[in-house]
Amino acid sequence: EVQLVESGGGVVQAGGSLRLSCAASGFTFDGGAIGWFRQAPGKEREGVSCLSTSDGTTYYADSVKGRFTISSDNAKNTMSLQMNSLKPEDTAVYYCAAAPVEGSCHIHWYGYWGQGTQVTVSS
Repeated sequence: EVQLVESGGGVVQAGGSLRLSCAASGFTFDGGAIGWFRQAPGKEREGVSCLSTSDGTTYYADSVKGRFTISSDNAKNTMSLQMNSLKPEDTAVYYCAAAPVEGSCHIHWYGYWGQGTQVTVSS
């Protein structure tokens, strides 16, 4: 059984930083895709950042470029999202996700999902 467990969410003031982590079990990152997605109230879930585990290719949504950094430790099956210069519009539930095949940062590409962690940025 595949399980993804996020941690690191919380409340932070605008301009602050948070680091989200995700630990996977029953799934190895080698050769697949991993990503972070978020869903704000009343909005659709969107891709924030994704990473191809074979070559480290990354994707970032325009709204987070230069502020967020995705990383992974393939040996430990963990991934992280470092979020700096946070803005109130970054407030959302953040999900980590994984797919056995690389190729996309679209939500429909990913079959394994964590339970989500709340990030709230106050102004």
